[in-house]
Amino acid sequence: MVTLKLNGNQLLGSIPSEFGAFTELEYLDVSINKLNGSIPSTFGELVRLNYLNLSNNNFSQEIPFQLGKLFHLSQLDLSRNSLDGKIPSEIGNMQSLEGLNLSHNNLSGLIPATFDGMRGLSYIDVSYNHLQGPIPNNKAFQDAHSFEGNERLCGNVVGLESCNKHVSKIKLVFAIVFPILGAVLLALFAIVFIKTRRKKELGTGKSDIHDENFSIFLFDGKKLYREIIRATNGFDSIFCIGKGGSGSVYKAKLPSGSIVAVKKLHQKLDGEETSQKEFHNEISALINIRHRNIVKLCGFCSNSQHSFLVYEYLEKGSLASILSKEDEAKELDWSMRVRIVKGVAHALSYLHHDCVPPIVHRDLSSNNILLDYDYEPCVSDFGTAKLLNPDSSNWSSLASTYGYVAPELAYTRKVTEKCDVYSFGVLALEVIMGKRLGDLISSFLSPSACENKLLKDVLDQRLPPPTPEVEDELTAIARVAIACKDSRPQLRPTMHMVCQSLSLQTAASTGGPDITLEQLIRI
Repeated sequence: MVTLKLNGNQLLGSIPSEFGAFTELEYLDVSINKLNGSIPSTFGELVRLNYLNLSNNNFSQEIPFQLGKLFHLSQLDLSRNSLDGKIPSEIGNMQSLEGLNLSHNNLSGLIPATFDGMRGLSYIDVSYNHLQGPIPNNKAFQDAHSFEGNERLCGNVVGLESCNKHVSKIKLVFAIVFPILGAVLLALFAIVFIKTRRKKELGTGKSDIHDENFSIFLFDGKKLYREIIRATNGFDSIFCIGKGGSGSVYKAKLPSGSIVAVKKLHQKLDGEETSQKEFHNEISALINIRHRNIVKLCGFCSNSQHSFLVYEYLEKGSLASILSKEDEAKELDWSMRVRIVKGVAHALSYLHHDCVPPIVHRDLSSNNILLDYDYEPCVSDFGTAKLLNPDSSNWSSLASTYGYVAPELAYTRKVTEKCDVYSFGVLALEVIMGKRLGDLISSFLSPSACENKLLKDVLDQRLPPPTPEVEDELTAIARVAIACKDSRPQLRPTMHMVCQSLSLQTAASTGGPDITLEQLIRI
């Protein structure tokens, strides 16, 4: 493969049009530089090109329609530039294209209808542009959740308004503002009512717990409270499906037939303030989150006896539980494991880069990754989440799970999104190896037995050996994980960079020397 990699330098200026003379070029990466000007139209002459990455530069003007001549191109990344104008319809001619990232530009207009025919496309990101109209009838678009920042896009997918919904601006304001205003007023009324009621109860010694609950989203609070108490027989241990540091999780089947997961906070006689703080942290973190890989909060209830959160129920349970069981781990094949790693990466990238203020999870582990019926991962348990306000990043206590904790937390207690990045690196290795690094090392009879071990020797032996193509993906995941586990936080990649690497790097040959166990366990 004829390759040219100039990424991650300080290159300035524009790319000369003569670049199109390099017709034998198959792989070109000039990302993360300071290049400007327009993308040369002569790039359309690079007909052998398989991979093109121009992201994280200062390219402006329109995307040249001549790129549509690159019939062999499988990966195209033009993200994080200043490109404007419309997306050329000629891009739809690139039938070999598998991954396309146009995010964080100034593109406008409709997404071309020619994209409907791009059957090879499996990954698309058009977020943070000024696009409008319906998304293409293409599986990559229907499965994608990368449309944020395009207020006028529509389609029948999560996060977008239906294209059949024509609402005037005035009606839209009424539809959005008044329910929110009503909810706020209701909340204020509930708070005043509860405080008044408690004052009266102090004088009478009476307490009616059913009058002290409040809920959001899908359920009526008082009704929900009673249904959950009945469904769990007052939180009988027989309905408990998991326990954590801040609470226990119960499975509850409601009279409607819906099954929900209920996280009941532990009652702390001498630490009630901390428990309530975790409760409200989780609500604050989840109330506005909308992402396919983050567990959905359906409602909450709180009173003098109980505080609990109500989530969607995910059938397969926790990733940790599945990996710990021989038969269930075998069901989790290599393609599923790759998908799990990528799903968690996208969830963290959303929390760190698309939420305002950013959210750091602080306790990412395989216990907090839940799987639905199709083994799609969802990040859960935000009881220790931290909203990253610029003036506050220090915490007085350590809340992460042992083995996943970033080393700097042991002595600085300074929480940043790079703490999650470190935990993700540990988790990613656990997914492909089938066990935690510490457990893997302890399984060897002696330290010398670890020597000369390669990645292929420590992949989960319960699964058949991966095909060469899948092995490349696993190697790419391992390389990203090693970078995430760097002991120096400033050298760890961002989760946006991780997602980018996993979506684009795996499409190209990983190359390079074999990864050793020593590299994997190094902190």
